[in-house]
Amino acid sequence: MSKRLSERGAATRSVHAGELRQQEANAITTPVYQTSTFWFKNSQEVIDYQEGKTDREEYGRYGNPTWRAVERKLSELEGGEETVLFASGMCAATTTFFSMLPQNSHLIVTADCYRRTRQFIKEYLGRTGVKTTVIEPGDLDGFERAIRDDTVLFFTESPTNPYLRVTDVPAFVRVAHERDVKVIIDSTFATPVNHRALDEGADLVIHSATKYLGGHNDLLAGTITGARDQVEPIRKTLGVLGGIIDSHAAWLLLRGLKTLAIRMERHNSNGLALAEFLETHPKIRRVWYPGLESHPDYEVAIRSLHGFGGVVTFEIDTDLAGAIRFVDATRIPYQAPSLGGVESLIELPVTMSFWDYPPEERRSYGITDSLVRLACGIETADDLIADMDQALEEV
Repeated sequence: MSKRLSERGAATRSVHAGELRQQEANAITTPVYQTSTFWFKNSQEVIDYQEGKTDREEYGRYGNPTWRAVERKLSELEGGEETVLFASGMCAATTTFFSMLPQNSHLIVTADCYRRTRQFIKEYLGRTGVKTTVIEPGDLDGFERAIRDDTVLFFTESPTNPYLRVTDVPAFVRVAHERDVKVIIDSTFATPVNHRALDEGADLVIHSATKYLGGHNDLLAGTITGARDQVEPIRKTLGVLGGIIDSHAAWLLLRGLKTLAIRMERHNSNGLALAEFLETHPKIRRVWYPGLESHPDYEVAIRSLHGFGGVVTFEIDTDLAGAIRFVDATRIPYQAPSLGGVESLIELPVTMSFWDYPPEERRSYGITDSLVRLACGIETADDLIADMDQALEEV
């Protein structure tokens, strides 16, 4: 008996979910709808649309058929009812926060998260009177203590950036929902292949689709997925704020998603191989990777993740000058921000993201001078290991 699409494997859903079986001109791929507006045959068609009797597009800021294919595919992959597509991951986060957080409400976030998210919360949400409490990743007791009567949202990455902390989603959801707090998981580092947070009770899942979902370092995009009644207000906010993706970038994302499951197999295996190699190297002080028993969230990771991703964070037993010599000596990865593409990328967070921060503030975020973030691509693992080995000779 044939399986329903939702019951099929991640690779099958990556390829087929969300796309119309019958495309225009009998094409297999979804077209790029390069248009800013959509015409109506007559006034009655306009009225039917306004009264919700027809399902169609009106104007390019509110929707596009190319977007819709991406949104349907991601909803299927995540197990959600509805997805909204944005111009970037940051746009997805900021639009969602603006949509869901009333003036003078309260937000809880974890300490180990993307610096621009922290910056937005501190510098912009504060202007609307939103108060924020920061807790350590995995601190369930601290989370419970932090909840107040005006708490609306709990937001965390899982795995986090850069220390790859993994949230025990069911445990945090249980505490949050008892107090009527919504849970948003930024699953950029996991993807729906490695983790489906909605299945574990999260209300919404957010992605920087620039990373693994696109997978080729050639686009910017963001997404949010969840139940329709929670996602639609965010879509309406997007229509006002206007942080929309263009149709060609949406098409690139759609193409990238088709190979997501098979790419994640290689990212996962490369990440684990590099982490295991680095952990035994005499010049490495410590490695953070959820697939290693030494990681603080290893037990949570093996219980909830189907793979541990391609990002490996490690600290070299050296100073800044030695760390710079190491990174500059690598030959396969590009020294660049971002992650999740087919090409490996490497960076020193201290120079790439925190160079203009005072040293004491860097340390408060756990950013040391010899901390390295390696985002493994899909190259041959033995080649990546050999490259790390030769570069470490420069330390």
